[in-house]
Amino acid sequence: MQPSFDPSAAHFASRYLADFAALPVAVQYGFAVVFGLVIGSFLTVVVHRLPVMLERAWRSEVEAAAPDAPKAAADPYPERFNLAVPRSACPHCKHVLRAWENIPVVSYLALRGRCSACGARVSPRYPLTELATGALAALSLYAYGPGWAALAGFGLCATLLAAALIDYDTRYLPDILTLPLLWAGLIVNFGEGGFATLHDAVTGAIAGYLFLWCVYWIFKLVRGVEGMGYGDFKLLAAIGAWLGWAALAQVVLIAAVAGAAFGIVATWRKRMRFEEPLPFGPFLAAGSAITLFVGTPLYALFG
Repeated sequence: MQPSFDPSAAHFASRYLADFAALPVAVQYGFAVVFGLVIGSFLTVVVHRLPVMLERAWRSEVEAAAPDAPKAAADPYPERFNLAVPRSACPHCKHVLRAWENIPVVSYLALRGRCSACGARVSPRYPLTELATGALAALSLYAYGPGWAALAGFGLCATLLAAALIDYDTRYLPDILTLPLLWAGLIVNFGEGGFATLHDAVTGAIAGYLFLWCVYWIFKLVRGVEGMGYGDFKLLAAIGAWLGWAALAQVVLIAAVAGAAFGIVATWRKRMRFEEPLPFGPFLAAGSAITLFVGTPLYALFG
């Protein structure tokens, strides 16, 4: 006997999206914000642990290739260290956080930004990252309505936020984030209802990579030093795959102006030296998010 319903995953997902769209608008936004806060809490784990995991992998490869080379100093983290284990703990006293101490934003406010065991101050980056992710979820819902486009747009923003924070901390954009993001952009734009046509997405991926690759070599030939890393090429290629080639000029312009302004202020306040390299990933991410939500108004402004 044939079933009277379509058992495919796409059918169920579409039905749940339709049910979600039928909810009151306030409930939709409430759910989006809570969902964003939870994802933001996970992003804080990714930003902290992923660089350590990658460094361990690189160190293992170097030691396997050159066993006689001097051993690097061991990191202070447990032997088993990934995105799932060990449980989150205070970096000062190693107090393992209980469930009620891990509620996004709420726990930080309830504890007044301090560890419940030793009283050490907790970095405000954690709640700020969670709040930013919640805001991005709400903006995605506002810009694209309750559907696949909003979910995809939020996924792009969340990944860009994680990559931006890692780049700011380490001056490195991991391939494990940029390359899947590139392929995800091409997949999202493969059919109808994406952010760009597939032709524009493929062209954007090519143009994004080649543009910064050319800038890199021109700067190196003129100044004799590297002006940016290869991760920036890959990130802009991923952005082009999501938003299409036509959006790249505005993304780069916003990133360049914002990066220059940040560098000037940071140098003036003696937070960094003039010759110190500035991570470009956070500004590319900001330019992409702005373009995703407001389109390309700069093109109309400049005619």
